[in-house]
Amino acid sequence: MGAAEHPRRLGIPKTRARDPLEVFRSSSPLELFLDLVFAIAVSLSSAQLFRAETSAHIGEGVVAYLMVFFAVWWAWMNFTWFASAFDSDDWLYRVLTLSQMAGAIVLAVGATPAMVSGDFGLIIGGYVVMRLALVAQWVRVACGQPEFRRTALRFAIGVSAVQVFWVLFAFVPDHWSKPLFCVLVIAELAVPAFAESAGQTPWHPGHIVDRFGSFTLIVLAESVLAATTAAANAIEEATHLTDFVLIGFSGFALAAGMWWIYFSTDAGEWLQNRRNGLPFGIGHYLVFAAAGAFSTGIKVLLDYEAGRAAVTAAEAMLLLAVPVAVFILGVWALILRRHLTSAQSACFVLGAALVALCPLLAFAGVTPPVAALVAAGVMAALVVVIEVWGVRGGSTPRSVSSRAVPA
Repeated sequence: MGAAEHPRRLGIPKTRARDPLEVFRSSSPLELFLDLVFAIAVSLSSAQLFRAETSAHIGEGVVAYLMVFFAVWWAWMNFTWFASAFDSDDWLYRVLTLSQMAGAIVLAVGATPAMVSGDFGLIIGGYVVMRLALVAQWVRVACGQPEFRRTALRFAIGVSAVQVFWVLFAFVPDHWSKPLFCVLVIAELAVPAFAESAGQTPWHPGHIVDRFGSFTLIVLAESVLAATTAAANAIEEATHLTDFVLIGFSGFALAAGMWWIYFSTDAGEWLQNRRNGLPFGIGHYLVFAAAGAFSTGIKVLLDYEAGRAAVTAAEAMLLLAVPVAVFILGVWALILRRHLTSAQSACFVLGAALVALCPLLAFAGVTPPVAALVAAGVMAALVVVIEVWGVRGGSTPRSVSSRAVPA
């Protein structure tokens, strides 16, 4: 019996590469299950951001949130890209994926001590568990797919090496933690570029678009929940009935607008050029983080109106408006820009700027609920632009030929 047959003899199936031209490739039930588990980590990190912002520790809270969210997003994105290329759906693949989910749960539990007291022990432990499970997946690819052996080994070695430094990160003095964190982030981002230079993995452009869209929906659902909470509070806080109704309506309108612009066009054709994959994925860090922070902004605005938040009117509105503006700019840069004329692009950039400037209305005596309604009005105007100018389901992106093939 040859060496290549040993994995089968031991009962361990060989992994297989997926067809990057497969028709109607969509998220699997296992992928959707993993998304829901990662949504728990997003929810808990957003909850800690809310606590920091309502207690007037805005700067520290935002920095801690971005650090924790990186761990959530990067682990999710690496799994997504791997699954798009090598989802064999056998028992070992499922066990390793469930192991990543277990790590995500540990990471979610660690979000609270990490953001409250700067104790990243649990969150690093969960992150390392997720990453080492991914290393095992890459080792399987190296053993079972000779044509991708060099790439898989580079991924396995690169990811493993960075995890050693993440473990050491837990013992670094506080004044060195943020600079070292930035260095390790750069190292993490460098691994895919280093590995894929040895040979590109057969990920599926349409599947990647579907996966990122699914996670966007989950994160935006947090915002819809916050808007629903506004309606519930309106019944309990009868003295602020109008304000709570305005916040609830504005929050839902903003969430609906964010959904509308994100799903107005398809980035699949742009991703046919495989060199665009990494910028598309990395750029979504800001899109996802902004969507998560947006749900927090709604809750802060509710607490401000109820007199429970230690922030000013302008700060309360700022915490809602800035995430929405970042989301608009991120979607424009990653998806919409290639489907728009210069004039249409200018409208989206201007719209994002107007939303970001809405907090200044507080200095003119405009209440935060009314300012939130103005922001929702700007979002509605952007949706009108999409529909009137035929952006949704429109023409092929100007920068990519409809005959483009994977590079």
